[in-house]
Amino acid sequence: MNDAFGFDLAELTPADDASEEAMETVRAGDLRVLAQHHTAPNGPHSFVLAHDWSAVWGTPGEPELVAIAVARDLSRSTFTFEMSRHATVSFAQNWLVERGCPPARITLAGDDGLKPDDDLTLQVEQRIRQSGSRLDVLDTYTFNPWETWTLTRDSRATKAPIRVFHEEWDCDAGTYTMREGAFADVSAARTWLDERSGPLPEPPEYTDHDGAVVRARAARIALARSAGVSATPGAGLDAPRTAPAGPVQRPVQGRPL
Repeated sequence: MNDAFGFDLAELTPADDASEEAMETVRAGDLRVLAQHHTAPNGPHSFVLAHDWSAVWGTPGEPELVAIAVARDLSRSTFTFEMSRHATVSFAQNWLVERGCPPARITLAGDDGLKPDDDLTLQVEQRIRQSGSRLDVLDTYTFNPWETWTLTRDSRATKAPIRVFHEEWDCDAGTYTMREGAFADVSAARTWLDERSGPLPEPPEYTDHDGAVVRARAARIALARSAGVSATPGAGLDAPRTAPAGPVQRPVQGRPL
């Protein structure tokens, strides 16, 4: 983890109103940098993944992770500034990769965070990071510090295209799990999120003819972990997962203690 924060924007001005507005929403003092990548000294691009401490005092359920992409045009002394909020690290990494950040450069580092509890967690996170723009995020909620969920629509899914990515933390054990659930429509997904009346429904591809592929990939990740190597590019980028620190003031809603 690297707590240093800065974009080297001295003597540069925003290229457009959107960049100026995005930059004004970010207070460097509220951000704890989890990962960052800058191109060569005085280069044009910076990518930052950070935890926004101010979110714990804001609207309940607000996403706490911030992804930032900066592009400098040194010939014109201007810059563009993009910012996006996310509930989980893997979605933030996906957003940064889509804007040109090398995947290996935005991984988390250090041993002071939560670790994935199982190999299926690694598989689901890898799917998110490599999904490109196919997962359209509809909504998120963060129950700090126990769980988060991200409600999406998978544009390539032929069955049950509404997908819920549910991350649950066990802070006592120092681990977390990530699961993907599939629903026919948004209403069904929200009913499950509100009621939790049964297990999260597995995506059809986990059990149909493609299921063998899904489980084979998970097996390769398990084998690679036991050998101490990465099974596929990008596997395990979220390990370790940074645990929340400091006082938690937000009340947990919709979930019994």
